[in-house]
Amino acid sequence: MKDPSPLIHEPDSGARKRVSVQGRLRNYFFTGVIVAGPLAITIYITWWCISLIDGWVKPLVPAKYLPDHYLPFNIPGLGLLIAFVGLTLLGAFTANLVGRSVVEFGEVLLARTPVISGLYRGLRQVFETLFSTSGTSFRTVGLVEFPVKGTWSVVFLSAPAGPDVQGALPPNGDYVGVFLPCAPNPTTGFFFYLPRSEVIELSISVDDAAKLVMSAGVIQPEDPQTRLQAMAAGLRVAQVGPVEMPARDKQDA
Repeated sequence: MKDPSPLIHEPDSGARKRVSVQGRLRNYFFTGVIVAGPLAITIYITWWCISLIDGWVKPLVPAKYLPDHYLPFNIPGLGLLIAFVGLTLLGAFTANLVGRSVVEFGEVLLARTPVISGLYRGLRQVFETLFSTSGTSFRTVGLVEFPVKGTWSVVFLSAPAGPDVQGALPPNGDYVGVFLPCAPNPTTGFFFYLPRSEVIELSISVDDAAKLVMSAGVIQPEDPQTRLQAMAAGLRVAQVGPVEMPARDKQDA
């Protein structure tokens, strides 16, 4: 008499095979989403920025100087290229004595204009602080005890407190300005001064800290080599699929 065990386990094997194919297709799909999603969003944002700058710069240039005037199609990124060249030439011009004299004369005129003078000086200081190569503002990440004792929040360290602010605060060592971003929008948050001794500096980059805040802690800072190994392991799993049970384990089941 034939052993009925193969007939008993045959449907089980077919179901396991179907699950294996479905799992493999699911892994392929999510791998495609992981690869194509960030790429598509990056291309969309880049194209949007290029189109925005083109829309600002191209109307300032006479049409006869634009290749688009002689071609049946528009050249994307031409405005961005013109803006880059123009800003570079402006920086080179202001680096010499004549350029500095012209800029100083313009600043004197703006300083005597009500309302506009305060706005210009504030924006000038912000841009000098953010784009200075020697400054340290918002280049260091730290942790502070906020909003209650025992809870810690990610902050970006700003400039140390000035003499007027330092003198008005209680004597508790040097004070430093910190910006506490809100999740998931790190461009909004709270700014306050704390003693430097109450700030724990971290070795992670500002980009990693921003991703940590925007993802509400889901995206953790990690070593690039570890990230590459995890991606390689995920691709191997997607190619191999679920591991089949040995024949002995199937008979025991």
